[in-house]
Amino acid sequence: MNKNKARIKIIKDGAYCVFGAIPLKEKIITPVGAHYEYREGRELPQSENYSLCRCGQTKTPPFCDGYHQEIDFDGTETAARDSYEARAELLKGKEIDLMDDHRCAYLRFCHTEKGTTWNLIEESDKKEKKALAKKSAEECLAGRLTAVSKSEEILEKDFEPAVEVLQDPEKDCSSAIIVKGNIEIEAADGEIYETRNSVALCRCGKSENKPFCDCTHYHNGFKTDD
Repeated sequence: MNKNKARIKIIKDGAYCVFGAIPLKEKIITPVGAHYEYREGRELPQSENYSLCRCGQTKTPPFCDGYHQEIDFDGTETAARDSYEARAELLKGKEIDLMDDHRCAYLRFCHTEKGTTWNLIEESDKKEKKALAKKSAEECLAGRLTAVSKSEEILEKDFEPAVEVLQDPEKDCSSAIIVKGNIEIEAADGEIYETRNSVALCRCGKSENKPFCDCTHYHNGFKTDD
């Protein structure tokens, strides 16, 4: 993969076009006790360039089959384009803080055996809970939560570029498309979204915060015909 060429172009009322041989994976959101893990799903075809469905009605998921044209899909992008730092609320904890921009994709990794990420930062003077707060924040692949040190250092691991299609059998639905590793995402109008370590893109076609996921797949029971 050529990291310099890795990018995603959003087509007006159409697909996500992915360039640069970015690895494509399926991951399964899996409950384990009172927490969650990402487990490997199906092996998906790999290609230098590929197009992923954005309207939610393709017959060849996760790939686009052009069906958006038949249904007159409205893919208008409505998400704010200011920076994460500008949008995010800073929540103070004991030894680490938490940034939260409230863009939830209902991945639920903020829930652990020891409490939620928000609870954990309040007890981050305890070694185990501090480590778990950091881990649960970085596993929020929607990019909603970011753990921050008291010296304002971002506490997250750097992801390698990848695109991950999520399935959520516990909730009987298909979840978001995760874009990892600071991959450039170009809007239909040519503007570049802020690059992030990870973000969640909508693939049910119904998000009110396009192109990003807003949990609508769960509320509508969206499920791909794999």
